[in-house]
Amino acid sequence: MGLSAYYDNYIIVLIFLILGILLPVVALTFGRFVRPKNPYAEKVTTYESGIQPKGDAQVRYHVAYYLVALEFIIFDVETVFLFPWAVALDQLGWYGLNIMLIFLTILVLGLAYSWKKRVLEWN
Repeated sequence: MGLSAYYDNYIIVLIFLILGILLPVVALTFGRFVRPKNPYAEKVTTYESGIQPKGDAQVRYHVAYYLVALEFIIFDVETVFLFPWAVALDQLGWYGLNIMLIFLTILVLGLAYSWKKRVLEWN
């Protein structure tokens, strides 16, 4: 395998990186020049499903909502790791089983900690 074949992979990644940055920048810049710009008072007011807004727009939520959302994300990521592991368990053998048991133990300890701190209660 020659040196140019080695760098071909990096060139492809570089092309995707450049396109990933260039395309949104070009599209947003083009949209800025093409879109109509006609702001007036009615257009820039707050709109909530056709109803006049009541109260302040920055309402404070209880931190428990965010903590439950974080717990959901953690266990959602767990499932993302469990599916490929379950498919490749035959090839991974005992090593793969032990590593997944360590992973699941860490997650269960995190859940037990959250339960002990009463994060999952809606008081």
